[in-house]
Amino acid sequence: MKTNKMSSITKKVCLKIKLERMKRNLSQEELSFLSGLSKNAIGKIERAEVSPTIESLEKIANAFNMDFAQLIDISKVEL
Repeated sequence: MKTNKMSSITKKVCLKIKLERMKRNLSQEELSFLSGLSKNAIGKIERAEVSPTIESLEKIANAFNMDFAQLIDISKVEL
């Protein structure tokens, strides 16, 4: 049962990344440039095809100019 909970958490973090990107009117390519991650990686993270690493999350948070804790705060994200 713990696996399902983790899967849900991962999906919410991935969705939050997509929502934050869209809120800032950034394309995946622009976020890729700002974060130093590939456009392919950004797409896979947003679609929750891969679980982002801590390092990737930190790069994305920096690209959004937000604290890491803010990025992973999924209390208001609903699937």
